[in-house]
Amino acid sequence: MTALVGDVAAEVGGKLPRSVIGVAPEHPRPRRSARAKRRYALTVLAFMLPSAIPLVLFVLGPMVAAAWISLTEWNLLSPAKWVGLDNYATLLTDPETAHVFLHTVYYIVGYLPLVYIGGLAIAIALNTALRGRTLLRGVYFLPVITSWIVVALVWRWLLNPSNGVVNTVLGFFGIAGPGWWSDPAWAMPSIILASAWKDLGFVMVILLAGLQAIDPGLVDAARVDGAGWWRRLFSITLPLLSPATFFVIVISLINGFQVFDQVYAMTGGGPGGATQVVVQQIYDLTFRYGKAGEASALSWLLFIVILAVTVVQIRGQRKWVNYG
Repeated sequence: MTALVGDVAAEVGGKLPRSVIGVAPEHPRPRRSARAKRRYALTVLAFMLPSAIPLVLFVLGPMVAAAWISLTEWNLLSPAKWVGLDNYATLLTDPETAHVFLHTVYYIVGYLPLVYIGGLAIAIALNTALRGRTLLRGVYFLPVITSWIVVALVWRWLLNPSNGVVNTVLGFFGIAGPGWWSDPAWAMPSIILASAWKDLGFVMVILLAGLQAIDPGLVDAARVDGAGWWRRLFSITLPLLSPATFFVIVISLINGFQVFDQVYAMTGGGPGGATQVVVQQIYDLTFRYGKAGEASALSWLLFIVILAVTVVQIRGQRKWVNYG
């Protein structure tokens, strides 16, 4: 009734007194003095400073510096020489730039499905009433907090072409193991395998949190209606897990484009440049060839690619991510 009278009042121009139409009178918000506004602004700035200072010093500052260095020719020793956009033109016409981007995409295409499917399988298993599941969750998460140097040494030992554990086991069954990190055809798959193993725990934790947010009543109702395990997985679990899946895909793609530690520790970009990725190329241009300008330009090209891919994902999420 009040809403109806309010609509009538709006129709007549809102000129009727609020007491006449039965609507409570509005109390004007107290105006802040100039001194109170300054105090409020200073309080907000004080709360923002702890986050803003590191952001400016370690993120925005280096980005601006890299943008300026990308417009110069600099070998880290002599003064920088202004060359404008020449570094970008050199990189865009250099076949090596396309090679390192293709190797990076190769890594992502192999890594992303492996780490997602593996993490999902572990998360589903650990979401059941499994004995010792708390301990298993810790065990699976342990590689995430392990240094990449340690992980790389372990996997180099496991995948050693001559006396590694994997090839020894394969030889027991009469299968000749490949030259994992020494063969150009197998070097990148060995890095993908090690990376997926290390990151399974992180993906498992995210997806497990998503699984535990799903209403068990929906799954039970589907079970009562006769839906099998696969039907419940594809019709209920995966659609309701789509926000967690979206987060995992975005983070994994960003990390995939920046892959470096495992490549540097396991193969150093070899053999024969078969595992040379973008960040490895940035490192080599800077510290091996003394081309900090080209390295900075390549880092900005990588930033633009990551930004474009992330924007496409965010815009495309409306079609498949279910937040309801």
